[in-house]
Amino acid sequence: MTPADTKDPKSPHFGHDMGPVTSDAAKKAEKLAELEKLRQKTYFVMPIAIVVFILMIWDLLFRQFGILRELPLSMMAFNRLSFILAIPIMFWVGQPYIQGFLRFLKYRVANMDTLIGIGTLVAFTYSSILLLFPEINSVLKAPEGLYFDVTIVVIGFITFGKFLEANSKLKTGEAIEKLLGMQAKTALVLRNGQEVVIPVSEVVVDDTIIVKPGVKIPVDGEIIKGDSSVDESMLTGEPLPIDKVVGDKVIGGTINKQGIFHFRATVIGEGTMLSQIIKMVETAQGSHAPIERLTDQISAVFVPIVLILAVVVFLTWTVLGNPLLGLISFVGILVIACPCALGLATPTAIIVGVGKAAEKGILVKNAESLEKLRSVNYIVLDKTGTLTKGAPEVTNVFPADTNLQIIASLENLSEHPLAVAIVEKAKSDKITLLDVSDFKTIPGQGLQGKIGKTLYYAGNLKLMDSLGHKVDQIIIEKFAGIGATPIVLSSAKEIIMYLGISDTLKDESVQAIKDLHALGIKVAMLTGDHHLTAQHIGKTVGIDKVIAEVLPGDKADEVKKLQKEGYKVAMVGDGVNDAPALATADVGIAMGTGTDVAIESAGLTLLGGNLERLPQAIRLSRMTFRVIKQNLFWAFAYNVIGIPIAAGILYPLYGLMLNPGIAGAAMAFSSVSVVTNSLRLKAIRI
Repeated sequence: MTPADTKDPKSPHFGHDMGPVTSDAAKKAEKLAELEKLRQKTYFVMPIAIVVFILMIWDLLFRQFGILRELPLSMMAFNRLSFILAIPIMFWVGQPYIQGFLRFLKYRVANMDTLIGIGTLVAFTYSSILLLFPEINSVLKAPEGLYFDVTIVVIGFITFGKFLEANSKLKTGEAIEKLLGMQAKTALVLRNGQEVVIPVSEVVVDDTIIVKPGVKIPVDGEIIKGDSSVDESMLTGEPLPIDKVVGDKVIGGTINKQGIFHFRATVIGEGTMLSQIIKMVETAQGSHAPIERLTDQISAVFVPIVLILAVVVFLTWTVLGNPLLGLISFVGILVIACPCALGLATPTAIIVGVGKAAEKGILVKNAESLEKLRSVNYIVLDKTGTLTKGAPEVTNVFPADTNLQIIASLENLSEHPLAVAIVEKAKSDKITLLDVSDFKTIPGQGLQGKIGKTLYYAGNLKLMDSLGHKVDQIIIEKFAGIGATPIVLSSAKEIIMYLGISDTLKDESVQAIKDLHALGIKVAMLTGDHHLTAQHIGKTVGIDKVIAEVLPGDKADEVKKLQKEGYKVAMVGDGVNDAPALATADVGIAMGTGTDVAIESAGLTLLGGNLERLPQAIRLSRMTFRVIKQNLFWAFAYNVIGIPIAAGILYPLYGLMLNPGIAGAAMAFSSVSVVTNSLRLKAIRI
């Protein structure tokens, strides 16, 4: 294949090269470089910010309450040390916030970065002037305490929050990488009568491809020779392998479990089902607009008001003949408006909330998912691996007193996954297996073998038909109603026993659904399984809505339907086939026992696949953001009280101005109240 082939729309190779990978790799490298810069800044500033914050609290407790001893260094020494530390923090670590201030001057648009930039820059500039020019300090008669510590603490904690956010965003692309890793790299193709191993990118439509046991199927196609059992769980989510014979479809990325077969390539490149899933995940992840933070909304109004107020107050005092008082008021307003508590309100609660979640086995990838989870009112659950254990088990034996010894002895020689379930059942019942002779597999139907002098058969309904045995339809329908796959044991003369093999419910599933209903949340089950099986599971656990026989590509569409009805939807799943729906939902939640792709596509992961952690996560989300709103209230309460006093509203009546030292204490106390309130999350029960 020539390079031109991939550019020619008429070529079978068109759109089937790896061209975009280079640009994707470049983008990821750029994001990694940005993340590394943030990491360096965070590692530099956080130890300093934590120490300075502790010293702020220490000084507050000493000066206001006399609880602790005086700081072991003078205020002048502390101011000088803080000044030295604040320089790189203000102008290197805090560069984005200074840029936010400059953008505000240029475009008149304010956000949280603008507020942080203005507050910290004014605090730093004011403090630097008083420290470097003591004669001005003597004229203003300002106290010893300055605001370098405010600059350090605010920039430190906000930068740490941004680092966590950037790190989580980078990981969202890993789902695509995992999906790409599921694609086969090579294919064994018949060319001119010879078996040739070629890259998958060189496969063309109508190629004959040979697939051996344990090998990934390279592209979509149709079997033309041989038969096998194929594991399609990465696409369908169903644990039971699918028997394939001539004429059946096979899907690229699925795994051939046993037997060798030939198939004709019918769909290649971007047309394969796995490629379509990759596209859907990319589209869904890209469609999520960044959430508009409450603090940014507040800042967009708060910043202009504070600036206008500060200027008006300065001009007012100047017109009244006291420009010095106007200058003190101007600086005081901007300093007390510095969003120390506001900057801590969200990240401290998020950090504590995420830590609490981790203690409970709930991994939170990003704060956005935790925030959105609080407003979810409809949860869509995948069946296999989420509500159920995701592994076949013998659930029905008829007649009940039948000895499993014969069928388990036969199945012990088979590699079929259903055979493993039967043998495991025999082992759990402590059954001794017998010797089998003349063993033979019957493609697409089952197997046969002699035990003693009797020839036995074990397999599906097709095998019984071929032997001329009439199965009991009542038993078969009963098995179908509960989603069990029937396996029948017979001799040449008669049917001996029936086994039902199915995927069983997890122990905690029923209680988890009850807990979700108690939270006022509706629950739907979404599965590709047969509608009878799905209805049985749904009825057993109390599901509100059952959506069955859904193709992998349609799961995301079902989520969109609920969203169009006005619901905030969370999707819970564990398979590759769930990835588009996980990315499409308002919140994607993966089971920790599931595939890497599902985990990377989701915003939260329930470790151990324990569904009881789902209602816990929702309760924690609601509590965390209740605390954030409380924090924001207290943060602004100090501003609402302090700003008018700083403006001199009490001066005409009482001769009182807001002492910068008291302003500093108020800011420190507001930060203490915010942090203390956030720490309450550690003690709550979810």
